[in-house]
Amino acid sequence: MSLLENQKILLTGPTSQVAWPIARVLAPRNEVFGVARLRKAEQRAQLEAAGVRAVPLDLASDPLDALPRDFDYVLNFAVAKTGDFDADLAANAEGLGRLLEHCRTAKAVLHVSSGGVYAPPGHKPAKETDPLGDNHRAMMPTYSLCKIAAEAVARTCARLYDLPVTIARFSVPYGDNGGWPFYHLMMMKAGVPIPVHPDAPNTFNLTHEDDYIAQLPRMLEIASVPATIVNWAGEPASIEEWCAYMGELTGLTPKFEKTEKTIASLPLDTARLHEKVGPTRVAWRDGIRRLVAARAPELLRRS
Repeated sequence: MSLLENQKILLTGPTSQVAWPIARVLAPRNEVFGVARLRKAEQRAQLEAAGVRAVPLDLASDPLDALPRDFDYVLNFAVAKTGDFDADLAANAEGLGRLLEHCRTAKAVLHVSSGGVYAPPGHKPAKETDPLGDNHRAMMPTYSLCKIAAEAVARTCARLYDLPVTIARFSVPYGDNGGWPFYHLMMMKAGVPIPVHPDAPNTFNLTHEDDYIAQLPRMLEIASVPATIVNWAGEPASIEEWCAYMGELTGLTPKFEKTEKTIASLPLDTARLHEKVGPTRVAWRDGIRRLVAARAPELLRRS
């Protein structure tokens, strides 16, 4: 992580399940500013205890005057998904534009997007050049369109300000801090059916926090004008597979409910990632076992 030492870094969304592990790793060796609404006092206390400078800020509406401009790197992990298009576009797209104009002298920006920007690809892994679409509407009506809008803003800012940008289309981040598989585990514990699309298997790419933290420096190194776009994704696995494996680890039996009111299979092609950044390292079974051990150790079967 030599690139990210003794740097001034702006990290948005630092209290989220995805970005909190990054904040903890970066803060001891960098000057990290964590920007979020921080409506709960314990969120601010958590960041400050880790060495992060907590900055309460609503990117959709608050003035940015109190925020420094001279950041070396900007890591945008913030996302709003209230279901209100006006509010979510203001936060995700307008807010990003305001932020990148403010930080236009940065060495590089990592804008974290989502595999949810693709038109449903079926079971063929989606490439960066594939058509975009309203993928997540069944569960999150504003999510995909706001992610696409934010990508357009990031691309525009890269050109307007000669600002190197990487747009990373993330797939199912998870790890010791939680993630989608943990919610499935809790549903298994409660005996609640897990929704899966009828067009099985429901395949996604599990991306472990160890991998996305390790790849941060290279993600910033490949930033460019025009923006670099890359799928950020780990090993493919299906919901059916990882729930079955959690069943093996715990003795719980997953129950599935077939419904079209959920996100369909969304595998991502990782050829460009492997070429420009490198492969991920954490095998999904190892990552799932670690997640269960970290988040619900009482559920693990004794060997």
